[in-house]
Amino acid sequence: MSADRPAFRIIGIDPGLRITGFGVVEAGARLRYVTSGTVRSNAEESTAARLKAILDGLAEVIRETAPREAAIEKVFVNVNPQSTLALGQARGTAICAAVLAGLAVAEYTALQVKQSVVGNGHAKKEQVQDMVRRILGLPGTPSPDAADALACAVCHAHGGKLGALSTLGFSVKRGRLV
Repeated sequence: MSADRPAFRIIGIDPGLRITGFGVVEAGARLRYVTSGTVRSNAEESTAARLKAILDGLAEVIRETAPREAAIEKVFVNVNPQSTLALGQARGTAICAAVLAGLAVAEYTALQVKQSVVGNGHAKKEQVQDMVRRILGLPGTPSPDAADALACAVCHAHGGKLGALSTLGFSVKRGRLV
């Protein structure tokens, strides 16, 4: 990032039907942590009520933090089709929250995010948490869901599709952009 580039906020989102992580960073000459946390839905409620909780929770975070861009983790295909479908619904809801707020949305695979933040596309969750803590100078380790969302925002700030450098046209091979 260049020093003359004006600072702007990015919200990273790690979608999940039970727990959706969010993390907001300010990208400019340096990355600065703004906030992070989770939006939780009640497993006892209907799927529609849970998706509404995600939509409302993310809309509130977006309203309060005023990001300009959103970075959302792509869904990977699970062994269980029901889990994959539920995750896809949560992800679609997160995208809708960003789009309804007028944000530009970029999507990243877990491999791209881990490669960008840890340097290894197959890094463990603990490694992602530790590197996010180090990169953003946090006093403590964020929860796994918040760390994944912050990592997504950091990945975007470090040259994602809408950032200073483009990854458009690249593919991922063995956890690296090629």
